[in-house]
Amino acid sequence: MPLEFELAPGRMIGGNHPCFIIAEIGQNHQGDLEIAKQMIKKCKEAGADCAKFQKSELDHKFNKAALARPYTSKHSWGATYGEHKRHLEFSHEQYRELKRYSEEIGIIFAASGMDEAAVEFLHELDVHFFKVGSGDTNNLPYLETTAKKGRPMLISSGMQTLDTMRKVYNTVKPINPNFLFMQCTSAYPLNPEDVHLRCIQTYQKEFPDIPIGYSGHESGIAISLAAIALGAKVIERHVTLDKTWKGSDHAASLDFDELAELVKKVRVVEMAMGSFVKDMRPCEIACHDKLGKSVVAKQDIPAGTALTMEMMTVKVAEPKGFPPENIYQLVGKKLKRALECDETVAGDDVE
Repeated sequence: MPLEFELAPGRMIGGNHPCFIIAEIGQNHQGDLEIAKQMIKKCKEAGADCAKFQKSELDHKFNKAALARPYTSKHSWGATYGEHKRHLEFSHEQYRELKRYSEEIGIIFAASGMDEAAVEFLHELDVHFFKVGSGDTNNLPYLETTAKKGRPMLISSGMQTLDTMRKVYNTVKPINPNFLFMQCTSAYPLNPEDVHLRCIQTYQKEFPDIPIGYSGHESGIAISLAAIALGAKVIERHVTLDKTWKGSDHAASLDFDELAELVKKVRVVEMAMGSFVKDMRPCEIACHDKLGKSVVAKQDIPAGTALTMEMMTVKVAEPKGFPPENIYQLVGKKLKRALECDETVAGDDVE
C-alpha cells in the first residue's frame, strides 16, 4: 500500500483516500488582489480542495541580468522581465490577506515557493505543505532546506529525468518521509502526445513507498481523469477566469466550469475504481437470476447413465441448475434419476 500521510489537518492522501484536487491560480490573477480573491471563491465553489499560488522573492529567484532582460512578449506587463514579474508578484501582506480569505471561505491555501527565501516566508505564513515547482526539482540544496522545515512536500517532475528523480528521492526521504512526486511535462499548453501518463506507473514501481500525483497543463479534463485511473493521488490543474487573457498560463488552464466538471468526474472515477477482488456483485444478482445459464439435458437420459458432453448443453433454464463453468465436472458422473430432454441438471442429480 502506498504511503499515506496528512497533507493538511484532517486531510489524508495516498492509499485509498480521495484524490486531493489543487486548483492552481498561479499568477493568472493578473496582479490584481480582488481577481485573486474571486478566483479563490470560484475554486471553492467548483469543489477543489486547494487554491494555490506561486510565491517568488524576485532578487533570490533571478539574477540582475535576468531581471533586466528586455521583455517584449505579448504577455508582458513591463519593459523588462523584472518589471513584468514585479507587476504579478503579491506582497507578504497581500499573501496574508489571501490566506485569511481562503480560511474564511473554507478552502486550503497553498503556494509554490519559487526560491529559498519564498519558502522561508511561506513557512512563516504557516502553509500546510510545500509545493516544489519543476524548476526547483533538481535544486538539491533547495530541497534539503525545504525538507528540513518538516512540512509535507509535493514535488513536480517536469524537465527531469528518472535518474534525477532518484537523486531527489534520496535527498528528501532521509529528512522528510512525507512527500510525493507528480508526473509533469513543462509545456504550456501541453499536447497529449507529450503527457506520458505511463510515467505514473514508472514512479509507482520505482518509488513504492510514496504516493504519486499528476500536474497537468493540457486542454480539457480527459487526461487528468486517466491519471486518476492510473492511481494519481493528487491532481493539480491551472485555472483561469478567461483563457484569452494576457499571460502564457491562461491557454493551458481550465475555466471554472471545466474545474467543476473535473472535480465531479474525479469522484465518479474514484468510485468506479472499486475493489481488487473480482466477484459477482450484489447489483448483478438480478441479471444473473434472469439471464444466467445452467446445464440442461440435451436428450432423454435414463437413471444410472454416466454423463458425457454429448448428453448436455447450456441454456437459460428454470429452475437454475449446475453452473456451466463446472460442466466438465459432470462428465462420467452417474445420474441418480432420469432426466427428460431440456430438463435442468442439478448438483444433487448426480452421484
